[in-house]
Amino acid sequence: MLLAIDCGNTNTVFSIWDGEKFLCTLRTSTHHARTADAYFTWFKTLVDHYGIKPDITDVIISSTVPRVVFNLRVFADRFFNCRPLVVGKPDCLLPHLPRVDEGTIVGPDRLVNAAAAFDRHGGNKIVVDFGTATTFDVVDDDGAYVGGVIAPGVNLSLEALHMAAAALPHVDIAKPQAVIGTNTVACMQSGVFWGYVGLVKEICARIKAERDRPMQVIATGGLAPLFQQSDDLFDVFEDDLTMHGLTVIHRFNKENT
Repeated sequence: MLLAIDCGNTNTVFSIWDGEKFLCTLRTSTHHARTADAYFTWFKTLVDHYGIKPDITDVIISSTVPRVVFNLRVFADRFFNCRPLVVGKPDCLLPHLPRVDEGTIVGPDRLVNAAAAFDRHGGNKIVVDFGTATTFDVVDDDGAYVGGVIAPGVNLSLEALHMAAAALPHVDIAKPQAVIGTNTVACMQSGVFWGYVGLVKEICARIKAERDRPMQVIATGGLAPLFQQSDDLFDVFEDDLTMHGLTVIHRFNKENT
């Protein structure tokens, strides 16, 4: 079985893949000081709770937080006796090499999303990932990642608004009942929600115009379902896109090494 690990700036996701389906998906907060032993204690407790007895033979890691990779490597080696693949490292092959400016380091999450989108839906795609940052990944017709856009994430914007303006409270993001808010919370929620609707629409429209071809928009990430409620922003919503991409890259390495 494969253990796929996606470590983002906010959360780290562990999914167990049996070759045909994900048996379970577990989430924990990302913390660079968490040890391999702590990962295993948390992991085993939840796996036992779900009644799963996984036979982990392989591990693949995608991490946007370099400091956590060492302990995840130790976790894989110590408890599963395997050397993990780490997306973005030279020994981890990609199905399609990115085409970006020379010397540019592409975030592993973006490479994984591109691989997943192409595997499931083919080329000429825009992947909108609502994470700590909101990213737009452009996938060419042959599956290569060819660039994109990075914008502040929704919760990051709300937190910045709260921190920078003393009179404004911390609020949770939600779709407002009306555009015009009649109280402070409603005003903030409207500004963030409809502001991001406009951001997604405009950026996707400009990407399509620049590429001069039809492009399908795929949404993923924690807040994607919320924005899916509005104005047909996306053609497809994939809640497990990144995890699927890790299985695609793992399979490619197995077949080509």
